[in-house]
Amino acid sequence: MAEVRELTPEDLRVTVDPKTLGVESSEELLREEPPMVMAQERALAALSLGIKLDDSDFHIYVAGEMELGANYITRVLVEEEAKKRPTPSDWCYVYNFEDPDRPKALELPAGKGREFKKDMERFITALRERIPEAFEDETYVQKKEALLREFNQRRSKIFEELESKVKAEGFVLNVEPMGMMIIPAKPDGTPMTPQDVQDLPEEEKERLKAKSKELQQELNATVRNIQKLEKELHEALKNLDREVASQVITIHLQELNQKYAHLTPVVTYLEEVAKDILEHLDEFRQAPGKEAPHPPFPVPTPPRESIFTRYEVNLFVDNAGKEGAPVIFEPNPTYPRLFGAIERKAQFGALITDFTMLRAGSLHRANGGFIIIRAIDILRNFYCWETLKRIIKSGKIFLEDLGEQLGLFTTKTLRPKPIPFRAKVILIGDLFLYHLLYTYDETFRELFKIKAPLEEWVDRNEERTREFLRTVAFVVKKKGLKPVSADGLARLVEYACEISGRKDKLTLKLSEIFDTLREADFWAEKEGAERITAAHLEKAIEERRRRLSLLEDRIHEVIQKDLIKIKTTGEEVGSINGLSVYDLGDYRFGRPTRITVNISLGKEGVVNIEREAELSGKIHTKGVMILSGFLRERFIQDKPLTLSATLCFEQSYGLVEGDSASSAELFALLSALAGVPIKQGIAVTGSVSQKGEIQPVGGVNEKIEGFFKVCAERGLTGEQGVIIPQANVNDLMLKKEIVAAVAEGKFHIWPISRVEEGIAILTGMPAGEPGPDGRYPEGTVFYLVDKRLRELAERAREFAKPENSQGKT
Repeated sequence: MAEVRELTPEDLRVTVDPKTLGVESSEELLREEPPMVMAQERALAALSLGIKLDDSDFHIYVAGEMELGANYITRVLVEEEAKKRPTPSDWCYVYNFEDPDRPKALELPAGKGREFKKDMERFITALRERIPEAFEDETYVQKKEALLREFNQRRSKIFEELESKVKAEGFVLNVEPMGMMIIPAKPDGTPMTPQDVQDLPEEEKERLKAKSKELQQELNATVRNIQKLEKELHEALKNLDREVASQVITIHLQELNQKYAHLTPVVTYLEEVAKDILEHLDEFRQAPGKEAPHPPFPVPTPPRESIFTRYEVNLFVDNAGKEGAPVIFEPNPTYPRLFGAIERKAQFGALITDFTMLRAGSLHRANGGFIIIRAIDILRNFYCWETLKRIIKSGKIFLEDLGEQLGLFTTKTLRPKPIPFRAKVILIGDLFLYHLLYTYDETFRELFKIKAPLEEWVDRNEERTREFLRTVAFVVKKKGLKPVSADGLARLVEYACEISGRKDKLTLKLSEIFDTLREADFWAEKEGAERITAAHLEKAIEERRRRLSLLEDRIHEVIQKDLIKIKTTGEEVGSINGLSVYDLGDYRFGRPTRITVNISLGKEGVVNIEREAELSGKIHTKGVMILSGFLRERFIQDKPLTLSATLCFEQSYGLVEGDSASSAELFALLSALAGVPIKQGIAVTGSVSQKGEIQPVGGVNEKIEGFFKVCAERGLTGEQGVIIPQANVNDLMLKKEIVAAVAEGKFHIWPISRVEEGIAILTGMPAGEPGPDGRYPEGTVFYLVDKRLRELAERAREFAKPENSQGKT
């Protein structure tokens, strides 16, 4: 097997020469057109399709981390499209004269809602002034007096006829406040007293009684005639009032009817208003400011002004002065903020409401445009998520009380007529959440059919690098930062590769780049520099690492104090340094972990102590089980596997997950079987297959840096280094001090693709290739492993012989 080539300093990181950028500072890049959004062609194409596709089932889910600029990308593209669209309608809620509990929604062209509200205010104000004046007009007074005069004349005539008839029959008509009575009269025409009637002969009394009954019927008929006349008078006066008021209303309503003639619902509403005013003329006959006399004791009646509330216009959604379609970003999608609210106020010890207290939500304001919501925010409010889906499916926005929906109360409330839903909903969330919703929420699959996935990185080539630098220059200018020098731009490109974790990729987590630029600007300002240089960027990067590296420093402190046992010199059988990564969310770092293996006769095979202690994750357990597969293929073709190998992560007190240490575990196992010591100054990372292939792992840069830090603190010997998978070479973006140490021969990095290559590096002995008979040559590690396994198999057979069996008779 060919000798493994050590990596050179050039293999360990990308170094960008500032001269290759072709600019002296970021200011020169401003001459070029900055990209609207860097890369993300896949997501932009999906977003563009989603926002242009006019279909109620094609709403959008933008899948990507916030660091990728999901909010910015979505808003930039959506706002660009929104400018090309017409401004949506205004919406007003008005009183429903037929069903007051169900306010009506009126749709008006953008800007007309505000005009209509003011027009109605002026209309009602004018009527409250003009109607009282009309009832004080001389013409009205004369017509009213004529009606009253005619009534009085007809009533007087009826009374005169009745009185004459009563007098002719020898009776007197007595009119009192309590009513009218017919009383027998004396010869002199005066009313008889009860005693006078009592003194009359019986025949005369009977005659008077019969005549009185007859006249009483006449009296009742007369009273009915008078009541009829009063009713006719009342109706005539009412018609006169309506006629006079109608003339005033028609004059003032004519302009409104002409102005809104093209809006049939508005014209219909104005007709209803006119009809209702005529039915409530008494409220308009009193001029504004003239209070009615107070009763002698308080009466719990609503204020007079509140009676005119029914003619107000609730400007629910106002799009006056706006250009294009609305783009609403709702950062706090609670139920009232999303779907609106029915507000209430306290009056006479009770909570009351009316249509003027209906408040619009984000969905109402986004109608005709777009609403952007973070998926995790709305999912935290379960009823908001369910209501949003129901609104999208029904195409109507219902304004309801959440408490009533939940059955918490059933008090009487308003049920406004719904407004049509015409907005496009855009959810922003990570990819994992998208797959959860897609798998477990059928309605989500039906409604959010456009997925816009964001890329985490992009290929590093000349075109993309230039695009990256133009984006940087644009942000620097927009945020008012100092210009970035050529060496600073070069360092930013390198840093973009470091964040991506690959030499051939540029990160698209631009927010981290811009945060670093802002901090570098601070250090440049502190030094009085005119430009942000590579030194300022390096300072910002190191300061950030220092802020976040508390846990890493504490772990390395206990390693240096030898409280956590890590050997970086010498050799030892069955012991090796594995490498692991701690991911704290905002910071990742690597550290070495001592892995040990002990061998004995048995049938258990490879025993994972972490698994037995329930500290092993599923992937790590799988990695350990692969080791048995490797042993069986290489060594157990002609003998049984009779060994018990206990494998342990020393001083590990938490869950062990991942298979990146499986190659290190295999090397320690082979060392223990062969009895060949492993160089403790070499750490290993990489997963292994059953065929002995070394496979790539994540976090390779952090792992190398973590082991290098331990070695450097103890003093580099020139024999220390790290073995990594060959497939991870393109991922290397190591710190410059590691590159310098490799250049000086004080530290080494070996890429391997087979187990045999790692054995040779770790032990100084060849692993060995099997001969035609399947045996390994002497002087190789695999020969010693095979020999040990044969010895264990022989001993197992010895124990299995009858004479060695115990308990037999």
